[in-house]
Amino acid sequence: MILWPDTFNNHFHPETAIAAVEVLEAAGYQVIVPQQSLCCGRPLYDYGFLDQAEHLLRQILVTLRPQIEAGVPVVGLEPSCASVFRDELKNLFPHDENAKRLSQQTFLLSEFLEKVVKDYRPPQLHRKAVVHGHCHHKAIMKMSDEEAVLSKLDLDFQVLDSGCCGMAGAFGFEKEHYAVSIKAGERVLLPAVRRAEDDTVIIADGFSCREQIEQMTDREALHLAQVIQMAMHEEQLDGAEKLPEQAAHALQRSMYQSQPSVPTAILVGGVGVLCATGLLVWKFARKKESQ
Repeated sequence: MILWPDTFNNHFHPETAIAAVEVLEAAGYQVIVPQQSLCCGRPLYDYGFLDQAEHLLRQILVTLRPQIEAGVPVVGLEPSCASVFRDELKNLFPHDENAKRLSQQTFLLSEFLEKVVKDYRPPQLHRKAVVHGHCHHKAIMKMSDEEAVLSKLDLDFQVLDSGCCGMAGAFGFEKEHYAVSIKAGERVLLPAVRRAEDDTVIIADGFSCREQIEQMTDREALHLAQVIQMAMHEEQLDGAEKLPEQAAHALQRSMYQSQPSVPTAILVGGVGVLCATGLLVWKFARKKESQ
């Protein structure tokens, strides 16, 4: 199967993609990553650059044509990027058979583990969790598979009825939208995160959602891939760590030190670097605005 190296997890949260590789390999799959610089175009057509976005999507269809036609599944970690393949791709290329195939072969991690991996049974993680669903996840893919995997982990979890986190891609990074972004987050999500006990896992798969949580609370959200990885190594978790996210980070550091050759499988550059640079500028600008 193909693990899609989206800009966000490639350049900002590579630990999520590394965790996903371990989870998918443990499920019995060989994980491959496109070696050519590819981007789904999400940051572009959000601002109306449809021609450029269409060009990037056409590049994906050409580059991955053998795998698409062979029926190789694609696993996405970022809901906004996975939704491009599931929804917008078909609208931009309504008569392209490979666009239709890619749409049908693209899964979020939870969907893949539930719908493709036969009788998937992850190790259990006996913790409480607060779960926030990304807007594209809830609208396009739904949360049922995510909840099924969390149940198999034996997590005592609550899915928040929180609507949008307020960050909404680059929306919350922009000065003119900052106040609205914070009000949206403060409606349900941010107060719920602040109320959560220290040993409660905060789960959010979307980059925007994780960024909003990190900037506006003293907690960090983990991706489902990281949560499953924690379950796989629960006996190695450092009990001295106060928060689950600190334990997750300590676990990955220890794994890298003991296995310095652990493959990140993330080699995307070009457009991905350009997108990441812009997002990094927004991120620091927003940090300064909030101080």
